[in-house]
Amino acid sequence: MHRLLLATALCLGLAGIGIAAPQQELTKEQKKEFLLKAKVTRSKQTSKGITLPYRLTMTDGTTTHEAVFQAIDQHKTTMQFADGHTEINFVDSYKYNIAAYVLAELLEMDDMVPVHVERKWNGNIGSLSWVVPVQMDEMDRMQKKISAPNLDKWNRQMYKIRVFNELVYDTDSNLTNVLISPDWNIWRVDFSRAFRISKDIKDVKNLVKCERQLLEKIKALNGNEFKQRTKNFLTNLEVDAVMARRDKIVAFFQKLIAEKGEQEVLY
Repeated sequence: MHRLLLATALCLGLAGIGIAAPQQELTKEQKKEFLLKAKVTRSKQTSKGITLPYRLTMTDGTTTHEAVFQAIDQHKTTMQFADGHTEINFVDSYKYNIAAYVLAELLEMDDMVPVHVERKWNGNIGSLSWVVPVQMDEMDRMQKKISAPNLDKWNRQMYKIRVFNELVYDTDSNLTNVLISPDWNIWRVDFSRAFRISKDIKDVKNLVKCERQLLEKIKALNGNEFKQRTKNFLTNLEVDAVMARRDKIVAFFQKLIAEKGEQEVLY
């Protein structure tokens, strides 16, 4: 009873001097609910990235948190890039952010891809993502030549991200889309130029090693379930391309295991 009274008094004391008590960590489903229903109290357009998304401050009366809103949904027959290359049937869409999160959930990689939902804000429909704590992005880390404190943990996370990148075929997978938390966990964001309809692996050099559990999840990925859960965000051709790349990624790792041995490929 004394402890309960002390804790109550401490909370009241903090409120009295304007210090909010620490917010309890929300579950994945609670984060989705918050993003879908919380009120936007402040917005600011960011300067990073090609699509210039908005950073929103949101509250439901109990929790206050920030989210990133991206509404781009651009489709072009041909797209000419500054480096001279051309892409046919170019798409840059917020829908791919949500599809990538769904895929991450199915592969149990949603501890590396933040929660995303579809929501209308300021007259536009887009993807709204939960902002995770970040100390820097991968470009910052490399420019400042900062090494991860645990290289083995870091490398294993990067192997997983690279496999995921090949599965979603992201044509704009750059270093600013790899975020690093204060405890050196990696978060992968911004998939608006992913999910191309190519059935080939984009860059086989990214497939070096794979987590055992992830490889088993990739093998078990159910195309019908994935298609159903992404029916509002991906076309049938895009889903079929993911599944075709899945088959080639699995076959590649099986071949690599046969050549090098399981202990050199899986961890």
